[in-house]
Amino acid sequence: MTVQPAIADHGIWFRRTDVTAGVDTLVPARWNQVTNTELNTRVTNRDGISVSTVEHIMAAFAGCGLHNAMVEIDGPEVPLLDGSSAPFVAGILSRGLQMLDAPVCAIRVLRPVEVTHGDASAALMPSDDLKIEFEIDFADAVIGRQEKSLNMANGAFVYELCNSRTFCRKADIDEMRARGLILGGSVTSAVVVDGDTVVTPGGMRHADEPVRHKMLDALGDLALAGAPILGRYVGRRAGHATTNHLLRRLFADPGAFEIVECDSRTASRLPGAGLVREDALGIAA
Repeated sequence: MTVQPAIADHGIWFRRTDVTAGVDTLVPARWNQVTNTELNTRVTNRDGISVSTVEHIMAAFAGCGLHNAMVEIDGPEVPLLDGSSAPFVAGILSRGLQMLDAPVCAIRVLRPVEVTHGDASAALMPSDDLKIEFEIDFADAVIGRQEKSLNMANGAFVYELCNSRTFCRKADIDEMRARGLILGGSVTSAVVVDGDTVVTPGGMRHADEPVRHKMLDALGDLALAGAPILGRYVGRRAGHATTNHLLRRLFADPGAFEIVECDSRTASRLPGAGLVREDALGIAA
């Protein structure tokens, strides 16, 4: 997989380099192209060409302030790597970002929107900056109830969230493998828990790594809006489906948002603003 630079207003696109059968190989990273959210987020174009597990690299793009890129990929899934966004962030920052001679536009939330599915909910509320608030509650004692809030300005994603890995229960892994799923997964690409035990060698990177990863996922799924969001996201046990339904609810209500051209102050508060190559050294693994 290779990330290529792109011009202003290009947005984020995936190009499937392994597909040569006379179909459209370009897949837009947009909320209305999401076709599956069972285990990850998958985007699909009109010819049925898809790319799955886009949430971690999309979080890296959003968290580094990268709004335009072409991702060339030779398969149907973004590599899981260590289960976090840290490898993508390190690659982006080590190569550096090019400022484009064009204003940054953002999506400003004007009034609250909310979706609820069972005990999961997600909401977007007006805010001058992107803020993410998340709460999870798992029966596994090693996770339990966790909550965290962050303003995503000032490199918060890079320093607070990007190295937090996806997590799952050992029983769920056993069940999915019995169904022929995640056969390439291992305890090095996720935090695997079993009751009050962390199975993955080395344990957690943060005491609250699970909720941090849920915030990472939320940022990646919100990045499919197509522009930075100025709003406060609140997730309660929310997953990929809930966040995507929230975006669909937002864009179905023209009075709930507006597209604004960011002035210098607002641009300086967007996720990733002000990051430099040296910030890659601050990513703990």
